[in-house]
Amino acid sequence: MSKADTMLSILWLLRSGRKMTARQLSDELEVHIRTVYRCIDSLCASGAPIMAESGPNGGFQIIGRFADTPLMFDSEEQKALMQASVFAEAAGYPFTEALSRAVDKLKLYTNEEQSEYLHRHSLGLSVISPPLASHKVSILQELEEACARGQSVMMDYDKGRGPAVSREYDPYGIIHWKGNWYTVGFCQLRQSLRSFRVDRISRITPAGNRFERPADFSAKDYLMGQLLPDSLGTEELTEVKVRAHEQVLNELQRHWLFGHSLVERSEEEALFRLGTSSLLSYVPYFLLPYGKALTVLEPNSLIEKLAEVSGSLSVHYGAILKNTTESKG
Repeated sequence: MSKADTMLSILWLLRSGRKMTARQLSDELEVHIRTVYRCIDSLCASGAPIMAESGPNGGFQIIGRFADTPLMFDSEEQKALMQASVFAEAAGYPFTEALSRAVDKLKLYTNEEQSEYLHRHSLGLSVISPPLASHKVSILQELEEACARGQSVMMDYDKGRGPAVSREYDPYGIIHWKGNWYTVGFCQLRQSLRSFRVDRISRITPAGNRFERPADFSAKDYLMGQLLPDSLGTEELTEVKVRAHEQVLNELQRHWLFGHSLVERSEEEALFRLGTSSLLSYVPYFLLPYGKALTVLEPNSLIEKLAEVSGSLSVHYGAILKNTTESKG
């Protein structure tokens, strides 16, 4: 019997809640008594709450609710946990070291068949995601801990325009969205709820104050409300109709803005309701990469804006090409 099998067997025997001596465990499992002691030491080091009592009525016993919790995962559960760790690591999950240790423990308690099963499935899943700078990992960890403890922080936030601004901040939550981490909370400087991109936080330290998160507050809903204000019914909406091949429309629907604002869809046409304020600002730049593969049918204001933006790009790069040609001549 392998050490891992012996450790699991000891746990199963102790789950009954009754005390068992090392000799009883040794006889039951048909292993040397020193093996029992080594396995129990390893189990305790792994976090199993095993209590040892000496004396005539002594022995080993599992304490607390540990005895009522499941000790085994089936193959599908093991696969799901392992592959979920792949997604978490690619997303920049700030506690990947602890996650890796947990997965290693999971693999420790697998037999040869299960181990081969996990290995095969680990080779079939990959995730491509923008890497998170190593110094940002510690900032994410600080934010998560502060959020859980209700601890205010001091942070320096760089908007990319001018020096970083220092502010006291109450982090209500952190959100991973489209390859970026955000935090939502109460900004003492602005005296209002704000969202911040974690990659723009240059420094964070604990502050002396504590806070209470508002009841039923959702950081995710707040962030989406900032990104899609029309979804909260606070903005005038304009209908946008486009025509394209089915595959192009499918791709367009995957965009966060268009996916949330779809009203009607046929094989080659789609109708969206978009916030009027965004219609002539960033919407044209979302549509330009599709080129002639996508045609805006209405409104005319968006068509005119696309023509204007396209014309300005043509003039811009035409001038660059002309200057480059003249300099070489």
